[in-house]
Amino acid sequence: MVSPTFYPRELTSGSTTRAPRDVTPSRRGPSAPSFYATLLVAGLGMGLTLGLPLVDGTWSEVHLQGGVMMFLGSTTGLVGTYLALLMVVLASRAPALERMLGQDGVIHWHRQLAPWTILLIAAHAVLLTFAYAESAHQGAWAEFGTLLRTFPNMVTATVALGIMLLIGLVSIRQIRTRIPRERWWLLHLLMYAALILAFAHEVVLGPSFVRHPVAQVSWTVAWLLAAALMLTYRVGVPLYRSLHHRLRIVAVTPEGSGVVSIVLEGRDLEHLAISGGQFFEWRILTPTMWWQAHPFTVSALPQPPYMRITVQATGSFTRALAHVPVGTSVAIEGPYGAFTVHAQRRRHSLLIAGGVGVTAVRSLLEDLPPKSRPVVVLRATRDDELFLADEVEELVRFRKGVTHRLVGSRRQVPMEMIAQLVPDIAKRDVYVSGSVEFVHAAMSMARRAGVAPDALHHEAYAI
Repeated sequence: MVSPTFYPRELTSGSTTRAPRDVTPSRRGPSAPSFYATLLVAGLGMGLTLGLPLVDGTWSEVHLQGGVMMFLGSTTGLVGTYLALLMVVLASRAPALERMLGQDGVIHWHRQLAPWTILLIAAHAVLLTFAYAESAHQGAWAEFGTLLRTFPNMVTATVALGIMLLIGLVSIRQIRTRIPRERWWLLHLLMYAALILAFAHEVVLGPSFVRHPVAQVSWTVAWLLAAALMLTYRVGVPLYRSLHHRLRIVAVTPEGSGVVSIVLEGRDLEHLAISGGQFFEWRILTPTMWWQAHPFTVSALPQPPYMRITVQATGSFTRALAHVPVGTSVAIEGPYGAFTVHAQRRRHSLLIAGGVGVTAVRSLLEDLPPKSRPVVVLRATRDDELFLADEVEELVRFRKGVTHRLVGSRRQVPMEMIAQLVPDIAKRDVYVSGSVEFVHAAMSMARRAGVAPDALHHEAYAI
């Protein structure tokens, strides 16, 4: 059906009649069987990886001088690089993975694996250096110099390890929050360069690969498949969609308090398989902004030829969006996210939005059927932070629901007030979107109110 609210008539010419959106969304929430199947496949791969040190005979050499550290060094290196392989597969955002784990699950596991990957690879380098030093009867620092001078690909491997350690350092939360997202993103991309630099070192010097052609070929094929997934879903598909839909900015409208809505015009948007609550990675094709992509949730589902995002200024990129010229072309990657009606498990829902988190709630409402009786809570510190509130209320009225505006400080308007406003909260699916802190607080409140884990859905907006 056509949205009763977002409909930029002032941008149209001629007839204002638009055909209803007829798209079957392809993103659904994760299921337990899919999760366990993914875990089984990853576990089998880990088992094969752990078996490599035994196959190459390293285990029989444990009793030699430096043998224990050599065995541990080989094992930590293999496990660390296998986890790096899983990280690359997760980062590809392949649709099958999103269906099995959910978009939140994909990001969660990618972040969980990252520190272990770096620590294990660093342990590999340290352990093997000490093992070779013990075997050669010299100091570790002297042995490190010998390894650099005499072993092939050791210089590139050392550079790769340095890059990984740097990325690990800047990813520590206390440091990460002090670095602009654009710079952190560029540093993060260096991980792929590090993995490429380290690959030759793995297959040429790794004890589990030397004189084991089957292991070499299997490892190489695995990495080539991971690279193919990355190139297909992070480069090929986004490039095709961007060229096909030809999105361009046709209006930039202030919403208040550093928030702007950007209306985009494109081709064949009725065939863009996006659900309410999902987001794209957006690339604004200007000379100074094209090189970085940022995630923004669609605040109004496509009404061909238009769609819309609403963005809050939190950094240099988002501040610059208010001044992007009309006519600027835009590239997209996605859609992503499981914050959709397809995750719903119960008949009725409660949607809670904090600040600019209203974008996900507003577009999700469009996918709810008539007479679905949703309850929507809009939370803000001040009245001028209730973005898109009138549109939300109109969408809720159309579905015979209720909207609550909660304005004030956390002390004035505690989170528990929501449970009081919605006495049947435990019988509803609860959707929460907003800042990380807001989402955590609202999810905790919902759990205390008796909402089951499978009925909790969230979209956190992190800087």
